[in-house]
Amino acid sequence: MFHIIKWVKRKVEKQLFSGHLEAKCQAVKSLFPKNATVERVATGFEFTEGPIWFAEEKYLLFSDIPANKIFKLTPSSGVTVFRETSHNSNGLTRDKQGRLIACEHGTRRVTRTEKDGSITVLADKFQGNKLNSPNDIVVKSDGSIYFTDPPYGIKPEQQEQPIQGVYRLSSDGKEIIVVADDFDKPNGLAFSPDEKKLYIDDSERRHIRVFDVQADGKLANSRIFYKMNGKKPGLPDGMKVDVQGHLYCTGAGGVWVFDPEGNHLGTIVTPEVPANCAWGDDDLQSLYITAGTSVYKIRVNVPGIKVP
Repeated sequence: MFHIIKWVKRKVEKQLFSGHLEAKCQAVKSLFPKNATVERVATGFEFTEGPIWFAEEKYLLFSDIPANKIFKLTPSSGVTVFRETSHNSNGLTRDKQGRLIACEHGTRRVTRTEKDGSITVLADKFQGNKLNSPNDIVVKSDGSIYFTDPPYGIKPEQQEQPIQGVYRLSSDGKEIIVVADDFDKPNGLAFSPDEKKLYIDDSERRHIRVFDVQADGKLANSRIFYKMNGKKPGLPDGMKVDVQGHLYCTGAGGVWVFDPEGNHLGTIVTPEVPANCAWGDDDLQSLYITAGTSVYKIRVNVPGIKVP
C-alpha cells in the first residue's frame, strides 16, 4: 500500500523490541526458535516496502516509496542508498537470471535492471492504456511474471484501466494478459512451493484468495483462503511462503502465519504496521519485515523459498 509518513532522520541501529509471537495453536511454535525475538535492523525511513534478498552478495534491497529511493542493507555494514531515483518503487523481486525487477508507482511501470545497470521497461501499458500503479510482483520458475495493479499510486482521474487487475507477462516479454479482473485493491502475491497455487490478497476487502495455476499460466478456481478481519491497524499486504507451504502475510498487528489449509496459526507482532516481508540470510531462515519507518528481522526454523 502507499502511505505518507513524516520523514525522520535516517539512522541505522540494531535493537530488540517487545514484538512477540501470538500463538493460536501449538503448531506455530515449531516454526520459530525458542525465545525468538523481533529485531529492528534499520530505521529512520519514510515508508518501507518491497524487500528482496540477494544471496550472492549477502544484502537486502528494499523500497522507501515516498523517499523515492531503494536502499541496500548489508547485515555487516548497515544501510546505503542503492538507487537515488527509484520512481517510487514498491514491490521488488528477481528474475531467473538474478536481475532486479521493480514495480514503480511514479512511472506506472514494471522494470528490469540489467547487469550493466541500464533499465528495461517490461510493462507500462495494457491494450494501449497506462497501467494503474504496479504494486507487488513474483516470477515463476518458467520466467513468467505476475504483478498486481491497484490504483494506490495515482489519483482517480489518472486511472486509464477499467479494472484493478492482476497481470501475467510471458517469459519472452511479448505477451501481457489479465489473469484476474475482479479485485478491488489487489496487493501481495506468492506462489505455493510447487507453483500449482497462487495466493493474492485484496487489501480493501481484507482477505486472501488462492487460485489454481493452469498449464498455460492462467488462473482458475478462485476461492477465499482467509478473511483477515481485525481491529488493529493494518491490511493484508505483502506475502511469502516457506518450503513447507506456510504462508506469511503482513496485516493487522503484524505478520500472520497460516498453514497450507488456511488455518491461522499465529501472528508475529511487530512494533510498527508491516507492509511486506522477504526471506534472507545464508540459510533463508530469517524473515525480514518492512514496517512503517523501519526494517525488522526474526529467525525461523523452516527456510523460505529461494528467489533466484
